[in-house]
Amino acid sequence: MGDFIKSLFGGSKPTPTPASDMEDDFADFAATPSPTPIYSSPSSSAAPTAAAFPDYDTAPTPIPYTKWYRVWERASPSDFKAEAFIIPFIIVLAAVHIWGRRKNKRKANAWAAAHIPVLEREFASVGFGKTAKERLGRASTSEKVPGAGDRDISAEGLLKEKTAQEYTTYATGRQNVAFANVKVKLLKRYNPLTLALESIFSFFFESMKAPKEHMEITMYAFDGKEKDLVPVKSKAELDAKESRFKGLSSSGYDACVWAVVHKEQMKALRDERYDVSLTSTKDHKSLPTWASVMSESVEVTEALLTKELVECVEKAGEDMFEYLIVTDQPIDKPLKLNEANPRKRLTLSLRLPPSLNPSAYASTLPLFECFLRLPDILVSTAHFRPEVTRKIRNTREEEINKLKRAEEGDKAEERRLDAEKKKKEMRDRRLKGLSAEEQRKFLEKEREKGQKKQEKKMSRKA
Repeated sequence: MGDFIKSLFGGSKPTPTPASDMEDDFADFAATPSPTPIYSSPSSSAAPTAAAFPDYDTAPTPIPYTKWYRVWERASPSDFKAEAFIIPFIIVLAAVHIWGRRKNKRKANAWAAAHIPVLEREFASVGFGKTAKERLGRASTSEKVPGAGDRDISAEGLLKEKTAQEYTTYATGRQNVAFANVKVKLLKRYNPLTLALESIFSFFFESMKAPKEHMEITMYAFDGKEKDLVPVKSKAELDAKESRFKGLSSSGYDACVWAVVHKEQMKALRDERYDVSLTSTKDHKSLPTWASVMSESVEVTEALLTKELVECVEKAGEDMFEYLIVTDQPIDKPLKLNEANPRKRLTLSLRLPPSLNPSAYASTLPLFECFLRLPDILVSTAHFRPEVTRKIRNTREEEINKLKRAEEGDKAEERRLDAEKKKKEMRDRRLKGLSAEEQRKFLEKEREKGQKKQEKKMSRKA
C-alpha cells in the first residue's frame, strides 16, 4: 500500500526482478542487449562520422543543392561524349543527302535543257503539264537552268522527279508515233554508303551491275492503229479524225527485231531481254569496231542502217553510246499466249556526261534527233521481201507453238488432277456406305490392285 501511494506522488518505482521461472531456451536471448541504430541528424551536414564508419579513410564529397534549370551546375561536358559524335554525324549525313538530291536535280535539268527543245520540235505535247504552245510567254518564278533560254523545267511540268535518282518525261502528238517515254537514271549521290557498296559488289559479282548514269527513251509506234489509239470526245471529232487519217499513208511496217549495240552490252542484253535473244550478231563494215549489229536478217540491216545513223553513232562515241533497238517482241520471255502479243517500239540508251553544262550533250544530240526520225524511216523502208517476212514470222510462230504446247500440258495436268480428285470423292462416298467388313475387303482389293500395277511397271523397266 505504501508503494502504491509513493508511485502516485512521484516516488521511485521498484526495480522488477527477472522471473525465476524463465524457460532455459530463451536464456541466451534475454542476456543479449538490443542493437542501437546509427543515424545522422539533418543538422550534421549529412557527413558520416569517423566513429560510425571507422574503416573509411575519407568521406564522400557532398552534392550541392541547385535549381532544376541550372544544368551547367549538375552536368559537365564529359557527360555528352556520345552526343558529341552522333550529332555531327547526323548533320553531315543530312548535308550529304541534301547535296546529292540537288546535284541530281541540276543534272536532270541540264539534260532537259539540251533535249526538251528537240522533243518540242518533234512532238506536239511534251511533259506532264501544258502543251508547248500554251507554255509560250510563261514567266519563270523558280530555279532556272543555264542554256535553257531561262526556262524553268520543273515548274513547266517538262520533267518529273519519280525518285531521287530517276526523272521522267512524256511526249505525244507526232505522226507514226503514239507516244514516247523518257527515263533519266542518275547515281545515288544522296546515299554514298549504298553507292559505294554497289560499286564494290559489282566488281566482285558479275550479276550485279556497276552504278552508272544513263537516259533511255522508248517510242511506241502507231502501226496503222491511229483510229483505235487517238481518243475522241464527240462524234464531230470522230468524223474529223477519220477524214484526217483517210488521206494519210499507213503507218504500219513489217515486224522485226534489229539493234545496234555496244559490244560491252551484248552479253547483258541477251541475258536480260528476250527480244534481242532472237537475233544473231554480226559486225558491219560501216560501224566502228566497238559497235555491232544484232538482226534477224541481213536485209533488215541494209534497210535500217542508214549512213546518217552510222555517222551519229560514231559521233556519240564509245563512252556515250549503249544501244539502239527496234523490236516488236516483249522484253521478258512470255509464259502465256497473251504475253506474246507484238507491240512495235524503238528504244535508245545513252550514257550521261559528268558535266552539268547542257553543251556537254553536243556529241549525242545528233543521234537523239536521228532516233526521233527513225519511225518515219521504218514506215517508208521497212517493207521486206516475202522470203524475209516468212522467216521472221516462222521464228515467232515457233515461240508461240512452244507456249501453246506448254499451256496444253498445264491444262492436261489440271484435268488429270481434277479427275483424280473426283475419283477420290466417289471412293470416299462409297466407303461411307459400307460396313466394317465390307470396307476391309474393299481396301484389300485396292491394295492387291496397287501391287499388281507396281509389278507390271517393274517388269516393263526390266
